[in-house]
Parts: sequence; C-alpha cells; structure tokens
Amino acid sequence: MIRHYYVTEDLDELEQVEQELESQGFTEPQIHVLSENDAEVENHHLHEVESVLKQDVVHSTEVGAVVGILGAACTLIVAYAMGWTDSAVGWMPFIFLAIIVLGFCTWEGGFIGIQKPNINFEPFQELLHKGKHVLFVDVDADQEDTIAAVMRNHPDLQVAGIGEATPHWVVRGQDKYRSFMKSMP
Repeated sequence: MIRHYYVTEDLDELEQVEQELESQGFTEPQIHVLSENDAEVENHHLHEVESVLKQDVVHSTEVGAVVGILGAACTLIVAYAMGWTDSAVGWMPFIFLAIIVLGFCTWEGGFIGIQKPNINFEPFQELLHKGKHVLFVDVDADQEDTIAAVMRNHPDLQVAGIGEATPHWVVRGQDKYRSFMKSMP
C-alpha cells in the first residue's frame, strides 16, 4: 500500500471526497484527516487520526527498545568480561538487570514520543498551524486509478506527496474487526 497526502482548508470538500472514496470501495481504515481542529473534523463526520497516533509514541518506543537491546547486551557482555558471572550468583542477577535496562529504555522512549509529533506528520506541522487539514489515504495498487479519478474532481486539494502506508494486512484486519463488531447484537 502507498499513502497519498492532500492538503486543503475546506472540510466540506474533504467530507465530499471521503464519501466519494467510500462509494468507490475505500474503507474507513484507509482514510484519515489530520487537523489541529478536532471538533470541526468531528462535526463533519470525517475519519480523524487518533490522538495517540498524532504523537510519536510508537516510533520512539521502537527506538527506545533498540537502545534497550543494546544496553541489555552491553550489560551481559560487561558482566561476562569482568568475570562476575563466574561467582556464586551466576548469570541470574545480570539477566534481570538486562531485562530492567531493556524495559526502562523502551518505557522512556515512549515517554519521549508523547512529547513529539508523529515523525510521519512533521512535514505538515507548519500547514496545520496555519489552519489547514491533511487528508491521507492508504491505497492498494489496484485502487490507484480510482483515487486519481476522484481527486480530479477536487482540484482545490493540493497534492502533498506520498509515503509509507499502514500494511495491507493491518487495514484488512481493521475492516474485519469493524464488520464483526457491527454484526454483534
């Protein structure tokens, strides 16, 4: 999947675009609107980006985990190199310390991420501060012609680029979950 980004000031037009995309087979997990004006996005019944995804929590947690793995490995290497593991206590305290280092670094990475905008949305921060809204659509290869046709009808939407999308299996999983939840009594 590929993510297409579009920028506009007009939420009414975004509402029309979403309706057209959904009528052409796009699903809710594929369409999102990023805006600083969440109340207006909700009033227009647009699919907004979840607040936790507006922050860099996921990416920073992953970075923290990588740092934690390196820290945990260093802890074990130093313990072995210094001969501490040959003592009566053996490996167990150093394994626990390595786990604590890994957990702390991962946790701290998440905390750092809460304070920063999502790394994928950083290029749009200035536009968002100016009151504009970003529509992004995750598109399968067989939907490229469809999105191009819909966007031709909306020349006021400015193309803002393409990027890496949510994996196909995640989007389809979200579709199946929504369909299952709607069928529940």
